[in-house]
Amino acid sequence: MTIAQIKPLNELMESDWAKAMQPEEAHIRTMGDFLREQIHQGHRILPESRNILRAFNIPLRSIKVLIVGQDPYPTPGHPVGLSFSTEANVHPLPKSLINIYKELVDDLHVPMPINGDLTPWTKQGVMLLNRCLTVEAGLPNSHQGKGWEEITEAAIRVLNNRVDENGKHLPLVAILWGRNAQSLAPLLTNATLIESAHPSPLSATRGFFGSHPFSRANEALIAYGVDPINWSLPSSPIQGTM
Repeated sequence: MTIAQIKPLNELMESDWAKAMQPEEAHIRTMGDFLREQIHQGHRILPESRNILRAFNIPLRSIKVLIVGQDPYPTPGHPVGLSFSTEANVHPLPKSLINIYKELVDDLHVPMPINGDLTPWTKQGVMLLNRCLTVEAGLPNSHQGKGWEEITEAAIRVLNNRVDENGKHLPLVAILWGRNAQSLAPLLTNATLIESAHPSPLSATRGFFGSHPFSRANEALIAYGVDPINWSLPSSPIQGTM
């Protein structure tokens, strides 16, 4: 485990994030110590160490949309450090992501994505941030309450408080799926909030399906006067099937 062991923050995340998160450096290094001890005890930690802070590898000022997840997928090979995203070679897809794609297709009438890689969204200013950045393999929520929440809440405050050269808050849309994500709403006082049930199979039929988060996010961005997100992802040439 190399996270926060030797490298300075500006080698672990984008430079503007590193500067903004400097007050949390001690907390980040404490989490690094926790993870190294877990590994020493024989626990397998997900995602790979190089991906733990991956959500912070896009410029802070470029972010237009925040999508909050709970914690990484607990299945080895699935989590990549971006909430809800997987590597392109993962099949079958996690059920929550399948439901997100169903809503995406229904909302925007785009082809069904062929894989679970959401990296194209991040390149347009979508931050995919889990509240907890690590998990023990096979044990969902196993790192809940260990210290990540304080760090990611600090990051959300940073996002919420960004201003331009005239002191005006930068545009931000926050998509909050489920109670865990929605508990962050009080921190997002300068953002447009889009809230619904979680896409998990346990709750998707109770308000996630039909919530149109992608078109609503784009409507909000257009109202801010900024370019909307192209939510389309690579799809199969055969009717966009997965």
